[in-house]
Amino acid sequence: MLSNYINGQWVKSLATSSVNIINPATEKTLDQCPLGTREDVEYAIKAATEAFKSWKKVPAIERAQYLFKMKSVLEQNVEELARLVTTENGKTLVEARGSVRRGIQMIDTACGIPTLQMGKYSEDIAEGIDSFAVKKPMGVFAGIVPFNFPSMVPFWFWPFAIASGNTFILKPSERVPLTQNRIFELIQQTGLPKGVLNLVHGGKDVVNVLCTHPEIKGISFVGSTPIAKYVYQTGSASGKRVQALGGAKNFMVVLPDALMDKAIKTSLESIIGCAGERCLAGSVILCVGDQVYTEIQDKISRAASDVIIGDGLDPNTQMGPLISNEARERVKGLIQSAVDEGAKLLVDGRKNVAQTKGYFLRPSVIAGITKSMRVSREEIFGPVVLIAQIKNLDEAIEWINDCPYGNTTTLFTTSGAAARKFSYEVDPSMIGINIGVPAPMAFFSFGGSKDSFFGDIKAHGEASIDFFTDTKVTIQRWSADSSIW
Repeated sequence: MLSNYINGQWVKSLATSSVNIINPATEKTLDQCPLGTREDVEYAIKAATEAFKSWKKVPAIERAQYLFKMKSVLEQNVEELARLVTTENGKTLVEARGSVRRGIQMIDTACGIPTLQMGKYSEDIAEGIDSFAVKKPMGVFAGIVPFNFPSMVPFWFWPFAIASGNTFILKPSERVPLTQNRIFELIQQTGLPKGVLNLVHGGKDVVNVLCTHPEIKGISFVGSTPIAKYVYQTGSASGKRVQALGGAKNFMVVLPDALMDKAIKTSLESIIGCAGERCLAGSVILCVGDQVYTEIQDKISRAASDVIIGDGLDPNTQMGPLISNEARERVKGLIQSAVDEGAKLLVDGRKNVAQTKGYFLRPSVIAGITKSMRVSREEIFGPVVLIAQIKNLDEAIEWINDCPYGNTTTLFTTSGAAARKFSYEVDPSMIGINIGVPAPMAFFSFGGSKDSFFGDIKAHGEASIDFFTDTKVTIQRWSADSSIW
């Protein structure tokens, strides 16, 4: 049974129930994750609240030194962490290494906190009156993170939170908590003051306490749209800042002038990478014209059929399993719904899965997708390529903007004019031009629009500093008495 990390030490959870942590490639039980209690959370909140009193006074340049130490120790253990990610989540080792390194990049960016948290000063806003603004830490923040990126997503939040002078409580997904446990063991080696960073395992009960407890100043969340909306509404109603990143339905548009082979390769990698279990995964390929539609059907079907599935620890594996049998059955049901609604199943990933253990599916390719079909509206979160034919770029933009989600979208083209029109007119907040997974780097903000994001301030980059601080403005006038000079 895993322990919590609270006030600088590992402590046993008070939970009376737990869930098994399953290797999705082998179905082997790796450990148990406790479903924590209110008392567990309150202990962490008390520790974080007490730690904030002194941590907020530590100069930014000194806080950054702890982050430099974290970056160093994590970089020395990338391979171990990647293998943990693969073991509990199912990603290939290549994908896992990439996700670990992207997480470390967040710490790298947060090390710039002496500059990122700088305020502003202006003289003589009126005669003899000056004004200055400073960004002040607020207290205890919390993060609730998903199963699909066990190492990376937590780094979107806590490095910026603690760099800004706040303290933090992380609740990892109960499905994949092993990577974060090991990361916290490594962080413990850096000498970070007790209570600044805490880890509490649990499920819905822990989430509810974090969203409603008066000492929590803000919540960062990543997950499905229904839960993101719940966290946003519950946290906001309790007077908290909330950034809740939800689900997605990401469209990829291919124009006739695109570099077709590159577009097809990039689209397939986007859709089936990480077994399709990522919020930036492509989903529906919108093909402009008959020729594009025909070519993509043919070439992407052949490429999808050749993908090697298996345990991510095997270097020959190109795609690992889904996270659970429930997830696999859900994706199977969505594939069948497309067939039932009249789509053409070109490659059936439900067949020819040789593995006797593990939650595997092969990539599926489905053509003839229309707006009204269930698969064109719902997030699939699995390795399913959907192909639709459209007339022109305007129709593509209309289809994208009609979707209730607005996370990301991609255009494949060699036309600068088309790219500008696309970027200017589409609703999603993260846009790729000839990029299959347009994931912003750590120094840019991350987050979607519409039903893909609930809140006002997005994740990482400079935006996160605004989320984790309160701007205080002082307006001052000093009367001059020359007789004393």
